[in-house]
Amino acid sequence: MFRGQFVHTIDAKGRVSIPARFREALASDGRPEFILTPAPFDPCLHLHPLRAWEDFEQRIAELPSLDRNVVRLRRLYVSAALECEVDRAGRVLVPPHLREKAGLRKDVLWAGMGRTIEIWSKEKWDEALAMTDAERDEFQRAVTEQFRI
Repeated sequence: MFRGQFVHTIDAKGRVSIPARFREALASDGRPEFILTPAPFDPCLHLHPLRAWEDFEQRIAELPSLDRNVVRLRRLYVSAALECEVDRAGRVLVPPHLREKAGLRKDVLWAGMGRTIEIWSKEKWDEALAMTDAERDEFQRAVTEQFRI
């Protein structure tokens, strides 16, 4: 499980350090193995452990191939997925097209989301979490109902 938030700087070549806690959780046979893909609904990237991604791909493969939403999900999410490697310094090279999709330029925020990790531009993360008082009240009501708190 991935927990916590960490801010790192992306260099001019597009390399960014993976937080040590996340590297340890991603490691399989001593080397981190994962998939990086653009989030379908937010301006960020999703990082999936390789085995979890393979399970996800299997579930997607079993869905109706002529359903428009399934086809769109495959095009937006599955076809854009890349296996990534970690260098000796614990960094991952984020390809230019993925950096552009997520707006990664300087400060990168790694957000542990349980089974996955989201990678955000720090600026876009702050924007995504900003709420008006009315939005905060509605969010509180929705969470209270959903979790029966």
